[in-house]
Amino acid sequence: MSQGIEESATNLRYQCLQLMLRLQRHGGSLTRLLPEAQLLVAAGEQAQLQAWIFGWCRWTHEVRGLVDQLLGKPLKTRDLDVYLLMQLGIFQLRHTPTAKHAAVDETVKVIKRLKKPWAKGLINAVLRNYQRQLDQLESSLAPAEQLSHPQWLINRYKKNWPDRWEAICSANNLQAAMCLRVNRLKSDTASYQQQLHDAGMSAEILDGVPDALLLDAPVSVTRLPGFTEGYVSVQDAAAQSAILWLKKYSPVGGRLLDACAAPGGKSAHAAESGHFTQIVAIDSDKDRLERVSGTLQRLALQDHVQLIHSDATLIDQWWDKVPFNTVLLDAPCSGTGVIRRHPDIKLLRRDADIASLVQLQRALLDALWQTLEVQGVFLYATCSTLKDENEHQITAFLERTPDAQLLEATLQIFPGENSMDGFFYAAMKKQTS
Repeated sequence: MSQGIEESATNLRYQCLQLMLRLQRHGGSLTRLLPEAQLLVAAGEQAQLQAWIFGWCRWTHEVRGLVDQLLGKPLKTRDLDVYLLMQLGIFQLRHTPTAKHAAVDETVKVIKRLKKPWAKGLINAVLRNYQRQLDQLESSLAPAEQLSHPQWLINRYKKNWPDRWEAICSANNLQAAMCLRVNRLKSDTASYQQQLHDAGMSAEILDGVPDALLLDAPVSVTRLPGFTEGYVSVQDAAAQSAILWLKKYSPVGGRLLDACAAPGGKSAHAAESGHFTQIVAIDSDKDRLERVSGTLQRLALQDHVQLIHSDATLIDQWWDKVPFNTVLLDAPCSGTGVIRRHPDIKLLRRDADIASLVQLQRALLDALWQTLEVQGVFLYATCSTLKDENEHQITAFLERTPDAQLLEATLQIFPGENSMDGFFYAAMKKQTS
């Protein structure tokens, strides 16, 4: 290996380690941190960096359990970087096609960048002992480590879904397929499927989700035919299902409010459908709202959606008092249904977060219900698999809201079901007072 290539390989692991440290210290999510980190590695290594950091997040509880057995006693807090570097090495040995000798040798070389020469022998011994003692180490992992999930989340899954909690954990540990949404204003799924085939890619049409195509293998959006021109977007089929619920119950030509709209996929899909005369999208995060604007501009739909930067619960500050025919609340939630796509949720989310999220969802439901016209349709959605945020939240809302009525049974989609993310939907109608 030439010196330049060797230094690049060391830097790649070092930058991955820096990401791991920031995640461990709750310095942000991968959505924000990864693009910054990718600028610090060679262009040809950016995909590898993403694969490693996503993979480590996915298997962090497992590899942590293996390292803890090999260490015997914890390292000092100031040596968190050494502890995580061991995890990175074992992750590569266990879950990647990296050559065994490279996974060990290149991981050890990162110590020079950390300026902790005392750790070189320790890391080398830990990684080599892992290879020698693999069977014994695996059999000694705790159940939560075997499932590679935080114990608090496993506890909630067991309580909510006693017959399928293990299947949910297993599905969460799989990498999600890349799903596309074809823009019906410019094409259709069959035609775009042929365009993909002509470009050397294959995809299947998903039953029951008419605008969705599931790619056999993920690709950069730059490879998707007509992406820049707005022919297609990336959006999971479960999220695309929102427009199916809206079209089923909402009048054609109505006025739609998309609350908590960022990153804008559902607003854009609603505009592409042509079902609504007016769409208002609101979000409290200015940066994320700018992403919505960018998405709409790419799709040439910026004139079809009015964007408002505001806290949706403060209706006196943004609502013009003209009732909406339809309200879509894709509520802030734990994200436990999209762990396949955002495995850093396992690291960033805490059990204590759920209660505060439930309170926020409650406040949004109560405030936005006031903006809905009589006989109007309200669609509540989350990308969660926890009942406190979903079934229990809606039951409580119906109990305290006499003019709210379910239009049909709520729907819980589980991760991997029909190749979709975990999602929850509840459609309600405002009755005459």
